[in-house]
Amino acid sequence: MTPFDAMELAQAGMILVLTIVGPMLLTSLVVGVVVGLFQALTQVQEMTLTFVPKLLAIGVVMLLSLPMIGHALSTFMAQLCDHIVSG
Repeated sequence: MTPFDAMELAQAGMILVLTIVGPMLLTSLVVGVVVGLFQALTQVQEMTLTFVPKLLAIGVVMLLSLPMIGHALSTFMAQLCDHIVSG
């Protein structure tokens, strides 16, 4: 394996991580901003009010994006196997 191949696999791995985690991070960001605005408007400072909606939203997004995650992981594994077989 040449250094170029290693860098190519590392780049593909980083893009894979961003592809998998991106929707959940964006959901957490949006829900956090909405809950923060709600807390600022109502002056309710409850710790569970920020945690529970984020947890539920991330769970829903994870369930909805599981097929995409599986496809991305299988594609990356096939690419890795091709590099291993080719030597």
